[in-house]
Amino acid sequence: MQMPRDILAELWTDQGGDRTALDRVTLTGSEPALPSSFRVGAAAQVSIAAAGLAAAEIWRARSGVAQDVAVDMRHAVVECRSERYLRRDGNPPPPAWDAIAGVYKTGDGRFVRLHTNFPHHRDAICKVLSCAPERDAVQAALMQWNGEAFETAAYAAGGVVALMRSHDEWTALPQSQAFAELPLIEITKIGEAAPRPWPQGARPLQGLRVLDLSRVIAGPVAGRTLAAHGAEVMLISSPQLPAIPWLTIDTGRGKRSSFVDLDTEQGRATLHGLLAGADIFSQGYRPQSLAARGLAPVDAARVSPGIVYVSLSAYGRSGHWAERRGFDSLVQCATGFNHAEAQAAGVDHPKELPAQMLDHGSGYLMAFGAMMAKLRQAREGGSWHVQVSLARTGKWLWEMGRLDDGLHAPDIAGDALTGLIEDGPSGFGMLSAVRHAAVLGLTPAQWVRPAVPLGTDPPVWGP
Repeated sequence: MQMPRDILAELWTDQGGDRTALDRVTLTGSEPALPSSFRVGAAAQVSIAAAGLAAAEIWRARSGVAQDVAVDMRHAVVECRSERYLRRDGNPPPPAWDAIAGVYKTGDGRFVRLHTNFPHHRDAICKVLSCAPERDAVQAALMQWNGEAFETAAYAAGGVVALMRSHDEWTALPQSQAFAELPLIEITKIGEAAPRPWPQGARPLQGLRVLDLSRVIAGPVAGRTLAAHGAEVMLISSPQLPAIPWLTIDTGRGKRSSFVDLDTEQGRATLHGLLAGADIFSQGYRPQSLAARGLAPVDAARVSPGIVYVSLSAYGRSGHWAERRGFDSLVQCATGFNHAEAQAAGVDHPKELPAQMLDHGSGYLMAFGAMMAKLRQAREGGSWHVQVSLARTGKWLWEMGRLDDGLHAPDIAGDALTGLIEDGPSGFGMLSAVRHAAVLGLTPAQWVRPAVPLGTDPPVWGP
């Protein structure tokens, strides 16, 4: 079993990182960090450390000065559950799930998980099942279905669900095999462009502009991480799109927030104008959705030569599931984590990981990939495409190995959070929120802008 430092070294060098930079990284803490048979502590620490080290390397490229990076494992896993620890005017989060979201049995004795936090996803499920949006009605309807047939029908209708599979069942599927050989982070050149000079600034990413077209957790965490190291991040949403308010607050720290309706000609023109001035474009939409609006990677490279375009998917870029919508909880269920964790705990129902680790880990890996691609762009020019998927991040976590005594680890709450939380005003009231876990010796991570409600800022770059 690899130690976290070895996992980091492999991740870092696979993306062309200077091996000597690893000498400036300190990793503290020990496993298990949370109650799980999986190495969520190692995944949290390594993904955050990789992004922090990339920021430090950008600072070295800009200033000629190297700096140390330190990440504590406990702090890292707390940040990978940051939405749980957020407090607004002293109040904890509201219930996280819609009334009919969660786990159900099907008529063939299988389990399915429904994600219905967005109204259109809930409506799609109820249409397929021809039932009211009530738990008992949903369960009764699902007893008339084969689990896999329901999963297929629900996706065809625009819903988002997952059949619980064992890891062996998942790895036998063509979709698992479709991305099995893909790298954890795929960085490819998509166009020619001159190297962009580094802007002036006193922080690693200061002066760099990031368009963040993402919702829920992974993509927003990537933008939040880039903002922590000084980037000007503009979150683009639309009044027509549903959102989960608590996640908007937690992942909105450090960002501007603007409304742009991409279903209108004016909105598309506005976004193209913003793209022309951007350095990084980060998005979590299905490929055809943005391509239909003239925002595919190659389109972005034409509008903004030298752009770093970051794409997040649920199940990878190829295979018949490539276009499927997905969330962390569903990918965990489909790819074997819920089944394996349940077996380790000795329970007969799906058991989740103690953090949405595929989401958070993918977010930090997206930020890491974006910064490594930006370093390449500054050295050799070109436009670059960075691709990350929740399922591929899950494969990475699985390959780290299992912890025999992991489920006996204590959870983290109360006094264990001392020193990991910071307080400050925001557009939502006074927030208590998790500080960033990567500690850089010369350019401390911090969010200069407070979280604000969606659409607060005009869609223009500015000071």
